Amino acid sequence: MNSVPTTTATIESRGTTALRTTTILVTAYAALSVVTLVAVILLRNNPDIVNVAVWIRGCFAAASGITLTLFAIVAARGSRPAYRRVRIISAVIVVAIAAIILLPGTFPLWMKIEQGACELLLIGVVILVNRRHVRAEFAPQKA
Repeated sequence: MNSVPTTTATIESRGTTALRTTTILVTAYAALSVVTLVAVILLRNNPDIVNVAVWIRGCFAAASGITLTLFAIVAARGSRPAYRRVRIISAVIVVAIAAIILLPGTFPLWMKIEQGACELLLIGVVILVNRRHVRAEFAPQKA
């Protein structure tokens, strides 16, 4: 069996790759959220498709997507506080999106489908940023 020993360099390399992938997923979430907000603006005169809840969620999703993208970029550069924010915010958004999808009647079907796509992207983020080798990269250094 040809096994490669795990070294600090290997862990950092895997952590860097995970954070690069995280940044791509979060950027895709932000882009999808911004495109959705543009659609909301264009469809604003159709109350069956765009209600107040859609406006609020659309604005919040776009803002959180952009903010999360910035945190992911900074985390990929090695910032422990930014990494912690990505871990917390992505998990909170995953729970919020699950609630949106499950709430009957508040959001139209098209938005629930869009939020489902966002959910899949962010579940990937939550899995990546909570892997042991990524957490190890951001563990406090012992003196």
